[in-house]
Amino acid sequence: MKQKFIDNGYKIVNFEEIADIYIVNTCTVTNMADRKSRQILRRPKQINPNSLLVIVGCYVQVGKKELEKIEEIDLILGNNEKNNILEYVEKYKEKQSIVSDINNQKEYKDFGETTYTEKVRAFIKIQDGCNNFCSYCIIPFARGRVRSRKIENVVSEITDIAKKGIKEVVITGIHIASYGIDFDKKIGLIDLLEKINKIDGIERIRLGSLEPKLITEQFLEKLSKLEKICDQFHMSLQSGCDETLKRMNRRYTTQDFEKGVKILRNAYPNSLLTADIIVGFPGETEEEFNTTYDFLKKIGFYKIHTFKYSKRKGTIAEKMPNQISNKLQEERSKKIIELSNDMQNKYNDSYIGKKVKVLFEEKEGEVYKGHTSNYMLIRVKAEENLENEIKVVQIENNSLIGKIL
Repeated sequence: MKQKFIDNGYKIVNFEEIADIYIVNTCTVTNMADRKSRQILRRPKQINPNSLLVIVGCYVQVGKKELEKIEEIDLILGNNEKNNILEYVEKYKEKQSIVSDINNQKEYKDFGETTYTEKVRAFIKIQDGCNNFCSYCIIPFARGRVRSRKIENVVSEITDIAKKGIKEVVITGIHIASYGIDFDKKIGLIDLLEKINKIDGIERIRLGSLEPKLITEQFLEKLSKLEKICDQFHMSLQSGCDETLKRMNRRYTTQDFEKGVKILRNAYPNSLLTADIIVGFPGETEEEFNTTYDFLKKIGFYKIHTFKYSKRKGTIAEKMPNQISNKLQEERSKKIIELSNDMQNKYNDSYIGKKVKVLFEEKEGEVYKGHTSNYMLIRVKAEENLENEIKVVQIENNSLIGKIL
């Protein structure tokens, strides 16, 4: 969306500055996300009462009626309408709410040739929607069913990106493991990755969140042959207890997950694994939480993204018995965060003295920052310009400060 406006002559300013148009892209994954979205809606008109305030995103899909009552909002657009945001803004005349039924969307709506990138990497969305209906999740209602982007469109976009000198692409989506299930032909995520791997100029392909069931011997046999794949994998675990996973409707067991991790580490010995965990899910006993804690310790993740369960209206979990108190959720969250920090420190210690390849992204003061292929953040002092350069670095301490060799 941002790039569309840039390409058409608009100047992008900080959200706190005076602007003619303010766009809020909302999230609805948790109650906190809804609250933050509502809080930010009042600011633009306070800064510039004559500005146009446009609200888009997932909260719009599930909270349209609430948003229509807020006087400050001028234009409300659903997820299906986001790719035409420029046209809606330029034709705006009076307060409108344009939100189509996302569940009736059968094909992926492409933004066209518009690509927004960071300095050295681009985020490539390959699919939208989810068919899983986990018991706690509102996303299928906000994003609809799985729609995969055509392979030729993805390849064309990344080819153009490579010509601009971008070396790394991050493959994203709501549920990238489901890529291709809506196509008539048997095409999956691995088929797309094989095509991307052949694009000249791209040196790194990083994957977004993966589902445990995607990690099979067959998948990894093909994946490991693609030399540009980064050895960093984010796993959507959510719980390390089978009873909790069953109530979540996650459709895999901890045994399935552990098997997937073994396959991954056999193919990528230096791989860095991260995971999502929800604490305080309805019915989570102390024993279940301890089972999760022990499982996380056993797997040995580099980092654990910890979320306290958030009740979402319209989901099965909303009506489940034995809802966990905020206080207990906070206690359990703190324990997982402490475990995550401890595991990260131990992992960093194991890299002291090692040599790694770093793609440098930006300079902060006298220090350049960049990431290894397994996404460790490395810092070095250097006088030469390192931006968008890949260099060999020797790590000197636990803070991952190193020197260029």
